Amino acid sequence: MHELGIVVHVIDQIEKIAEENKVNKVVKLTLEIGEVSTIVPSYFRDCFEWSKKKTKYMKDCELELIIIEGKSYCRNCKKTYKTTEYAKECPYCHSLDTYLITGNEANIKDIQVI
Repeated sequence: MHELGIVVHVIDQIEKIAEENKVNKVVKLTLEIGEVSTIVPSYFRDCFEWSKKKTKYMKDCELELIIIEGKSYCRNCKKTYKTTEYAKECPYCHSLDTYLITGNEANIKDIQVI
């Protein structure tokens, strides 16, 4: 379960930001997680709930996860398609000359503080 390591890193970053900006507490954290990023949202949420109890600024922080759909692009026919349904092979021309354009993200989108 690599989600715990990611959660610890995110919390460390948010705690530093809170300290540097002299906030009282972080009330909400919004993250964008790619559908094919290998981060399991339920595991991430469980790790976050456990880890936030040990923080200075995030004890009562709400976590919102926005799941970014996995989309791929075909260089051959120039079309996009849903990665989770077709993987590497383009459903339009059956080319394997494709690449992922969205869905591998792990971004801090918003931090709400008081």
